[in-house]
Amino acid sequence: MAGLEEIRVPDLGDVDEVDVVEVLVSAGDRVAKDDPLITLESDKATMDVPAPLAGTVRELKVKAGDKVGDGALILTLEVAAAEAEAGAEAAAAESKEPEATTPEEAATAPPEGEPAPPAAAPEPSPAAAAPAPTPAPEPAPVPAPTDEAGFAKAYASPAVRRYARELGVDLSRVRGSGRKNRILKEDVQAWVKKTLAEPRAEGAAFGLPPMPVIDFSKFGPTERQPLTRIQKIAGPHLHRSWVRVPHVTQHDEADVTEMEAFRQAHSAEAKAEGFSLTPLVFVMKAAVAALAEFPGVNSSLDAEGEPLVLKRYYHLGIAVDTPGGRVVPVVRDVDK
Repeated sequence: MAGLEEIRVPDLGDVDEVDVVEVLVSAGDRVAKDDPLITLESDKATMDVPAPLAGTVRELKVKAGDKVGDGALILTLEVAAAEAEAGAEAAAAESKEPEATTPEEAATAPPEGEPAPPAAAPEPSPAAAAPAPTPAPEPAPVPAPTDEAGFAKAYASPAVRRYARELGVDLSRVRGSGRKNRILKEDVQAWVKKTLAEPRAEGAAFGLPPMPVIDFSKFGPTERQPLTRIQKIAGPHLHRSWVRVPHVTQHDEADVTEMEAFRQAHSAEAKAEGFSLTPLVFVMKAAVAALAEFPGVNSSLDAEGEPLVLKRYYHLGIAVDTPGGRVVPVVRDVDK
């Protein structure tokens, strides 16, 4: 039959009272032996109180913010009869003092420093004769977070740290919502959900560090202005190009006397059709001629890093200043 066990605060040493900063279980939860139940914090350290037995939490006797001392009742745990008996035997074995050596035993004991004579081997029992079961392989260790120093300094309980390591979460990047900004298990879960919901950063493949979260209002007055639709669309594309496309600036001189004479001669004709004939269109045509002569410039690496993809089309992005901000329309097939 099942029984109720009272789980109490263990010996705290020279500390009279400590704070209960986190309760890690709820009534009705099933816990295994050594599962953390609550987190205690003193002025010097933080510790989890583990379950001495496996069972079901029947009733909690403490809550976050309480102060407790040695022997304070934490909760009642419903355990099976076998579990309770095993726990009692283990406690009795730990508390049992070693028996004193009798004079007869002392007389037959070998002198100090000499090996004891081999004892006669007892008859093996059927249970002992059976081969021992092969121990299960230990699980592979979870890789440590990247910022180990930040992880070590994070304000979190041992249980939360273990939980974060299992998920591969760097606690230095998690913002705590508990008392004194303590990182709770819920904060780790929220960070994982937020990270999974975000699109993968374009710079991740290039080893770029993540942008830090900065509260600019602490430096002075600020104003929050929503992005326009064009800015929302153009921003990711411009950022991708900035990160992925090599930046090259080439300065050269060219005689544009004939080009300018041609442009001026057709300027009135262009205006009659509703547009202005500017030098830009000639620069675009010249760029296409250069790309046709040097096709390696009009190429991109495949997403896997190879091969080189040579483009047989000529689409140019032109930055344009508009009342709504800078826009980069793509003019397709400029060669045609």
